[in-house]
Amino acid sequence: MITPVVLGALALLANTASAACTREGLLAAASSYVAAQTAGKLDGLKLATDNFTYQENNKAADIKRGVLSTALKVDLTRSTADTVQCASYTLVVATSPKPYVLATQLRHRDGDASVITTIDTIAATTGALFFNATKTLAYLKAEDWSPLTGPLPSRDELKRVGDAYLDMWTDKAAADSIPWGTDCERVEGSQYTRPCGKSLPRGGSAKNNGMRRYVIDDIIGSVDVLCMFSSLGNMPDSHEIRLVDGKVKYVHTVTVLG
Repeated sequence: MITPVVLGALALLANTASAACTREGLLAAASSYVAAQTAGKLDGLKLATDNFTYQENNKAADIKRGVLSTALKVDLTRSTADTVQCASYTLVVATSPKPYVLATQLRHRDGDASVITTIDTIAATTGALFFNATKTLAYLKAEDWSPLTGPLPSRDELKRVGDAYLDMWTDKAAADSIPWGTDCERVEGSQYTRPCGKSLPRGGSAKNNGMRRYVIDDIIGSVDVLCMFSSLGNMPDSHEIRLVDGKVKYVHTVTVLG
């Protein structure tokens, strides 16, 4: 079984690996994941028969006992694709029968998006940080995720911004290195802030937010980072950031209290 630490290291190495997949294939696999979560059944998922990893809230888990075994009425879902790393990120919001906000990365074999090798989920429900699925749903439904019409941000810039955001708690200079948009919106659980470039941390913690796993979609202009949010406590966490016209437009966080 691949440990969380090893999984994080593999995700970092994937930045330089030759793993190109088609966007269509990645999004199709993400759709199969959403269908499985809706049904609470694994039947429609094409999982690797060897070296498959299921991880929930930063811990290796039994997929048959995880959140995927619970049928959910999915109220909102949105997926992004990382064709270089052969990975995708999917956000799921469900308000019934049990409320959940899920942040899930899927990973595949090099060049083959038809087989899922890793399902890596941050699963927030009642008791998670600022959790209220109904409020979260309302905020996210109001967002505009239309395709970018201006210049696309580079993969390097998206990763840099994602890292800088998570570094704000340990590096006092990180906040000022982020290109904040004047109309940027941040949704932390169900807590809404606009503009999201105000009231920022500027260092103070000695613990880095580690175990970072990335899905970078330069077509949509987004980066999702699953991590262990250690600066304020060992909390499984997802931070998704979208850039529009080179500026941060949306920040989403899904954080499970450790």
